[in-house]
Amino acid sequence: MTAVGDISGTTTDRRAVISLLRRLRSPQGQADPLPVWAELRALGDVVPAPWGGYFVTGFDLCNHVLRSRDWLVPDLAWQERQPDPERWQAPATREMSRKLSRLNPPVHTCQRRSLGNPFDRRTLEELRPHITAHVTALLDDLEARLRADGRADFVTTVGDRLPIHTIGHWLAIPEHHYDHIVDFTHRQVHAQELLPTRSELEISAGATLEMREFFTRLIADRRRNPGNDVLTGWIHHWDAQYPDDRRAADEVIYDLTMFLTIASLETTATLLTNAVWLLTQDPARAAFLRRHPEHLDDAIDETLRYDPPIHLNSRVAAADTLLAGIPLAKDTMIHVLYGAANHDPRRNPDPHTFDILRKGGHLTFGGGIHYCLGAALARLEARTLLTELLRRFPTLRPAAPPTYAPRMVFRRITSLDVTT
Repeated sequence: MTAVGDISGTTTDRRAVISLLRRLRSPQGQADPLPVWAELRALGDVVPAPWGGYFVTGFDLCNHVLRSRDWLVPDLAWQERQPDPERWQAPATREMSRKLSRLNPPVHTCQRRSLGNPFDRRTLEELRPHITAHVTALLDDLEARLRADGRADFVTTVGDRLPIHTIGHWLAIPEHHYDHIVDFTHRQVHAQELLPTRSELEISAGATLEMREFFTRLIADRRRNPGNDVLTGWIHHWDAQYPDDRRAADEVIYDLTMFLTIASLETTATLLTNAVWLLTQDPARAAFLRRHPEHLDDAIDETLRYDPPIHLNSRVAAADTLLAGIPLAKDTMIHVLYGAANHDPRRNPDPHTFDILRKGGHLTFGGGIHYCLGAALARLEARTLLTELLRRFPTLRPAAPPTYAPRMVFRRITSLDVTT
């Protein structure tokens, strides 16, 4: 048994936690989760979950768990050991268990090594002009809608569009497929929520079938019509790894293509829309960035800290262990609360204030071997968009507060009406 942490103040009152989780799923909690995160964190750095397992709320302890080899992602082998087959053997859940974010070493090591750094400096420089062109076209559309109607939904006009244009171009996916990809991504994500209902799992199962059909056809078509693109490169690489097993090669290629596509959509869209919401609701913030564009990256980081696109991530104990003095058996699941950790006042003083010049840091991109592969790409998209939006729309402001999907894990703004 290993011991980690020496933190006091952990609650044993599961009823208090149930009440907070209900508030978090309510419309009020979705609109402003910060009070709930604060109350959860006040219960202790390790808080019992009502269904078993624990939440981890403090910044330092969350950071440790994300980086420690003592904590694994809940992979397929772990899922098959669980007593709830409806949840863990659901088709959509099993499908995601083969993706990079749900693999542990040595399988994770093999796939991760094959990717290298997919968004290195050279790749980002190659993508930059395409992202800039997409931003220009999307903001042209936003301007036209504002001129015609006086207001426009930033999410459907820009926020949801830029990420699919970017990843679609990178993988050479024909543009007429973009709407379908965005649609099934929104539906599939239910299986990755904390406590999906039976109906949500059914919705996710249908979306998962659509995803598999789409990406299987895409890979088959790229085999017939290879190009100078990332997907063609993966086909060559994995064919060489499995020279006598085309099916095995295609399965790995499918896993990588599907994962990198859907992982880059909702999270980046939420970052973009959150940034616009947080920066334009206070004209002084936007004005400051126009005068000091050198702080644009700081504003992006503060957006990621203040309202992360993913509010929690899960890990399981690799062996019997102690976490903050609490004995946990092998396979015990814990939930790392990014939202609570990012607002830990021990790391970020006055955490509920949105401060562009803050230097405290955040865990939004994760840590360790599962650190977000697309972090640099998401930053580039946000930087490019905000630079042009602040220049072209000096009086842009929200026409109404954003609306949110009723989720606990993947944050999603479904609409944000803006005006000038």
